[in-house]
Amino acid sequence: MTTASTPADVARAEKARATDGAPRTGSSLGYLRHAAGKVGGALVSLLAVLVTSFFLFRIIPGDPVKAMTHGVPTSAEQLATLRRQFGLDLPLWQQFTDYCAKALSGDLGTSFQFRAPVGDLIAEKLPATLLLTGVAVVIYSALGLWLGTRSAWRHGRLGDKLNTGIALTLWSVPSFWLGLILIIVFSVGMGPIPGLFPTGGMESGTGETGFAYALDVAHHLVLPVVTLVAVGYAQTLLVMRSSLLDEMGGDYLTTARAKGLRDDVVRRRHAVPNALLPTVTMIFINLGHVAAGSILVETVFSWPGLGGLFYQALSVPDLPLVQGLFVVFAGAMILMNLIADLLYPLLDPRVGR
Repeated sequence: MTTASTPADVARAEKARATDGAPRTGSSLGYLRHAAGKVGGALVSLLAVLVTSFFLFRIIPGDPVKAMTHGVPTSAEQLATLRRQFGLDLPLWQQFTDYCAKALSGDLGTSFQFRAPVGDLIAEKLPATLLLTGVAVVIYSALGLWLGTRSAWRHGRLGDKLNTGIALTLWSVPSFWLGLILIIVFSVGMGPIPGLFPTGGMESGTGETGFAYALDVAHHLVLPVVTLVAVGYAQTLLVMRSSLLDEMGGDYLTTARAKGLRDDVVRRRHAVPNALLPTVTMIFINLGHVAAGSILVETVFSWPGLGGLFYQALSVPDLPLVQGLFVVFAGAMILMNLIADLLYPLLDPRVGR
């Protein structure tokens, strides 16, 4: 038995057939507007970084020329020649315009103390920093996600209390202090514990090649990576735990359990994906730190990366070098935040509408 169709029903059916399979241009345009806004905001932030990097380090006390010639007999004429050579005799506004013009063209200037292009110095030290902080970020992000998920799913139990307590304790520990303790215990040796790891550096310098060289670098990598992981994983754990706790009362989880799904399946397929959005931000911020490295940890362990280079540049102060490193550090963070913002609508369609 069939029912008679009214003209309104026929019109609705024709409209449905006409739009079936058509591209959702509104959604695409919404994402493009979202992306354009985020890219524009990132460019504005990068310009603000350029301005900030110039004026911020000009307030550091000390004369770069006098610092470079410390202990060396230098006449006033020679000091004036060095200031003219480095452009420090120009008015501040002219130094700023020259700096911006060069930076926008990719020229970060020439280091005062190393007498080499800043870009070349950064490129030389970047691989060591990417190795150290990249390994640490991968480990503590995965560890934080795993422990944060387990803590939230077993909220209030002994494991949750232990995980959050240990994480908060390590998070409050200064990284340089923890690094020094690890050096004393595991490099120098303490009591029955022998010195197992090098006190610093990236390699022994004994001329190993191939697999032996890789093992030597890994041996030097252990203590600085442990320091970064111990201090850094807590943030990811706490964000993931908080996000998952917010999702655990959702009706969709009750529905999933009512369908007979196992608890592990409910957590893995339903709860965790919906709790990942804030954690994605944290992971991409951590990825931004990969280029920045860790100044204190690299300094403590004499790691030949960008962090140690930044510390050396600040001690002069080497203005072109600290400015260039600051731009690279901030630029990496801006880029990672931009990628996270562009991924949000793909992970959650509600974002960017």
